[in-house]
Amino acid sequence: MKKNVLIVGAGGVAQVVAHKCAQHNDVLGDIHIASRTLDKCQQIVDSVREKGSLKVAGELQAHALDALDVEATKALIDKTQSQLVINVGSAFINMSVLQACIETGAAYLDTAIHEDPDKICENPPWYANYEWKRKAVCAEKGVTAILGVGFDPGVVNAYAALAVNDYFDSVDAIDIIDINAGSHGKYFATNFDPEINFREFTGRVWSWQNSQWTQNSMFEVKRTDDLPVVGTQTSYMTGHDELHSLSQNLKVPNIRFWMGFGEHYINVFTVLKNLGLLSEQPVRTAEGLEVVPLKVVKAVLPDPSSLAPNYSGKTCIGDLVKGKKGGVDKEVFIYNVADHAEAYQEVGSQGISYTAGVPPVAAAILIANGSWDVQKMVNVEELDPKPFIKLLNEMGLPTRIRDDQGDRALDV
Repeated sequence: MKKNVLIVGAGGVAQVVAHKCAQHNDVLGDIHIASRTLDKCQQIVDSVREKGSLKVAGELQAHALDALDVEATKALIDKTQSQLVINVGSAFINMSVLQACIETGAAYLDTAIHEDPDKICENPPWYANYEWKRKAVCAEKGVTAILGVGFDPGVVNAYAALAVNDYFDSVDAIDIIDINAGSHGKYFATNFDPEINFREFTGRVWSWQNSQWTQNSMFEVKRTDDLPVVGTQTSYMTGHDELHSLSQNLKVPNIRFWMGFGEHYINVFTVLKNLGLLSEQPVRTAEGLEVVPLKVVKAVLPDPSSLAPNYSGKTCIGDLVKGKKGGVDKEVFIYNVADHAEAYQEVGSQGISYTAGVPPVAAAILIANGSWDVQKMVNVEELDPKPFIKLLNEMGLPTRIRDDQGDRALDV
């Protein structure tokens, strides 16, 4: 049984991960939080203690770490005797943290595909450019690595696997719909690291259609759906991490990702992009100072973790799956609704961070108890989704299903 958790990263998602690990430290053991900024780690430690989240007495410590330094990360894994590493730092550090886990034998979990700072929207499938290149060595060394185990990617992958396995004879389309119907009260802000957030939307939009990769531009294709709780919402087709594994692991010809954006967000985003302020390439000012426009924009926008206290409203994220069962057309929507205010009350973070931070802790528990300790590299859809969804139901992210039998809680 694996125990002791090292959390890499100190943003809003890391805060949720820390609180949820603390709530289950009877299973997960000691908890360590590490990032380049020690103060941010300590603030999370203090938050966990203030809310009394520790289930039983145990270690809870903050550490300074440059996670791009593989040797330093290995040393911290060894020092803390961590057998579970939950990487919720920037996507730029994935490969370094993964390598440290491979060399120490610790289980590795993350919530997004690795990114190269100098490349945007590479050719798909993105996992094949980075993490999947380490599949063979993970299997050889018996290292469990679960990729993309946030909500999307992550829970939506489990929903897709459940639908394909249990609800259909054949599936024609999976449309993942992500709606944030909440309000943070700021003029403009992003729910995750602005640098990572904008990089998703400034390049090509890749989707899996007719069993092949298809290109579009951002905000080119949209849809409108009447969704549970959040009502009628417009979303736009965009590229996203989970498409790159689902397209390879499930025999489904059409897999697309849709995200909701308000007109205000689209207008501000478009102006920033057209002015060149979302570029990752450095420019030189008249004073001779070299700056990266995207990093300047990130510096002047609100820290995503600062949005939590005043966030209101709900999210709705799920998989709309269409296919056939018994020769008859069938459609199901498997989804979760999260509340921003409830998330803040429980763990001090907004709902977007909550939906991303609870799943890797559920996965860590499943590794700890052996259910998901597969001793190789996998994406979530390659694992049994039922124990994961059952655990999420108990941990604050209940799953519901809407089909021809109505709308109800999903009991797996």
